[in-house]
Amino acid sequence: MTVLVWFRNDLRSLDHPALNTACKDQQNVRAVYLLCPQQLDEHVTAPIRRHFLRRALDELGQQLAAIGIPLDIINAEHFERAPRCLNDYCREHDVSAIYAHTEWLVDEIQRDKDCAAKLELPLHLIDDSFLSPLSIGKADGLPYKVFTPFSRRCRDALAAEFPRVRRRPAAKTPPQITAASPCPIFGEEKDSSAWPASEEAVLRQLREFCAERAVDYKRHRDFPEIEGTSRLSAALALGLISPRQCLARLQQECGEDIWDSKSDAGTWLNELLWREFYRHVAYHFPRVVKGRAFQSATEAIPWPNDQALYDAWREGRTGYPIVDAAMRQLAQTGWMHNRLRMITASFLCKDLQIDWRWGERHFLENLIDADFASNNGGWQWAASTGTDAAPYFRIFNPTTQGQRFDADGHFIRRYVPELAGLQGKQIHQPPASRGYPAPIVDHKERRNITLALFKAIRD
Repeated sequence: MTVLVWFRNDLRSLDHPALNTACKDQQNVRAVYLLCPQQLDEHVTAPIRRHFLRRALDELGQQLAAIGIPLDIINAEHFERAPRCLNDYCREHDVSAIYAHTEWLVDEIQRDKDCAAKLELPLHLIDDSFLSPLSIGKADGLPYKVFTPFSRRCRDALAAEFPRVRRRPAAKTPPQITAASPCPIFGEEKDSSAWPASEEAVLRQLREFCAERAVDYKRHRDFPEIEGTSRLSAALALGLISPRQCLARLQQECGEDIWDSKSDAGTWLNELLWREFYRHVAYHFPRVVKGRAFQSATEAIPWPNDQALYDAWREGRTGYPIVDAAMRQLAQTGWMHNRLRMITASFLCKDLQIDWRWGERHFLENLIDADFASNNGGWQWAASTGTDAAPYFRIFNPTTQGQRFDADGHFIRRYVPELAGLQGKQIHQPPASRGYPAPIVDHKERRNITLALFKAIRD
């Protein structure tokens, strides 16, 4: 008897419940990944993320081959073809059952419903959630809309039943399995080699962060020039590592401090919980991942959407150094520091009065760690249109943000070389020069315009 493990955004062999379940008492196990380039196109997947995904699949193929499980990559083109591709594969390899992890976003839920209805063999979906959307809710059964009580409930649940981290299945004894053929190129790519794509390398990254930097996380996390964050977001987005593994390592290094939301370790746990919160919101309120605002009244905001201002923001030539440095970091590296994501998002929505959906799409088009739910949640937070959103009158001043979080201008000078000769406060408000633009808008004036836009819909 042969069983099949269907990998999705869970490209690891450690702590993989579906893989462990399939391997239990089964000698013949195969693995498959359905490559869906049309689906990736619809979700404007970044070239650097495509390259990262391809590398991760190659690494997974080698890891599975080492334990005697072949990984086959099938070009299914689109989710709609998943049932047919799986039926054909299972007939060819005499597969009796499929194991996979439950996914909670709209398109993935519909894909799995179609598969359950059309497959010629059982599909066993196993919940791989850190905190399932079905298990975390308010006392009245309704989902949370505010992060703070959600995070308290999650901490209580995790402390009461600490998540189990599963070992890699034991190696199979049948004939030696060779690694799968390299994953084919499936669209435009950008080099992702600065990001580890193997499980072991990502685990080393996790261990190093928890042992050396987690103790200073709260103090250092907001400064883009300091290596104060874990930089595990890309690995988490593809499932090269699980939140359970992160929590277990964090507790091993930091002990009971993890349950104190004000501690350094507890602050990093909060970041994992924010990720879960946005997944819960996307599941319970699916309109947010269909291009709609969580706060429906804000759909009436008449965003001016000036194309020239948007282009200046996108290209990092707004005349606000911290904004431009951040946007250039994104363009060059496919990643942006979290504090800078908040600054640039606030600037686009609140200073330039451009619809948050424009920014959401641009980030998806460029980020290696783009997570659909988290990206949407972050943008709606910045635009004051989402759940638990920043109050509409909370508008970041890009100049003071730069002065606060890059006081000496080290980060700015790295990405805005035109300002390399400036020192101190001058770098945050540079004098007019031939090589760097003047500010494209006046922050104080634009702030007043934004307040009026929100006041109009409230009235």
